[in-house]
Amino acid sequence: MSAPRGTPRDASAPLHERLLEQVLLGCGLLSIAITIAILAVMVGESAGFFAEVSLAQFLFDDTWTPLFAERHFGIWPLVAGTFLTAAIAIAVALPFGLLAAIYLGEFAPPRVRAVLKPTLELLAGVPTIVYGFFALLVLTPQLQRWLPSLAGFNALSPGIVMGMMIVPMITSLSEDAIRAVPDDLREGAYALGAGKLATVFGVVLPTALSGIAASLVLAVSRAVGETMIVAIAAGQQPRLTLDPQVPVETMTAYIVQVALGDVPTGGLEYATIFVIGGALFTFTFAANLVSRRLARRQYRSVAT
Repeated sequence: MSAPRGTPRDASAPLHERLLEQVLLGCGLLSIAITIAILAVMVGESAGFFAEVSLAQFLFDDTWTPLFAERHFGIWPLVAGTFLTAAIAIAVALPFGLLAAIYLGEFAPPRVRAVLKPTLELLAGVPTIVYGFFALLVLTPQLQRWLPSLAGFNALSPGIVMGMMIVPMITSLSEDAIRAVPDDLREGAYALGAGKLATVFGVVLPTALSGIAASLVLAVSRAVGETMIVAIAAGQQPRLTLDPQVPVETMTAYIVQVALGDVPTGGLEYATIFVIGGALFTFTFAANLVSRRLARRQYRSVAT
């Protein structure tokens, strides 16, 4: 019988196993060290920023113009642009991704599923810069036929395209959660007279809800952290608005703008990218923690 996971191996274990264990340990420690180094850089640069800009200015000002002559450092216009595009992406991806997951997990024949799932996941392999130019050059002109007030750069087009991009993530993870539901629950529902749809929506989906929610949280993190699509198609005009028809700027797009090299290194304007990066890191870290907790709850519910 093998030793329980996490217990140290016996010294008499073969040499190659002990070497492999040390290599894996080194990889784990290296990833932790890199994360700590990134945090140290962000904290150090952010400390220099907040030495000149008060936290009240950062949190309560509604204007973000650190590169202008009259500088303002209110983060909320960037937060608004980020979450506006992410909300549009989730509104597009969630229904399509969840319905696709239900079909693949509950209705599709094995041969159809073996073809459709890899094909759908190919969308995740398309470079995001391609999505960005598709949003700017193809989708925006088409939407302007129906929405004449839609600006050339806007939040709607990149939001829709981001939704298309994260559909495979929601579909794949949700389908895995649906297929992890024990067949005993389905058979029990059938024995009580429930039909296929009633079983899916009344038994399977509630049981897999934690896993589906985890996939949604990861998809939100992916949409919030997207860079090239919004940098190309959303514009670079930070404004505190929820109107998807006007240009906006997201946190990632601002980092790209400053990192292009027009801002001198070491200045206050340069330090803003680390502050924004730290805020973005905080959100995605919290979202990943929520996702892991939901995934563990899904695992415990299935195991019991």
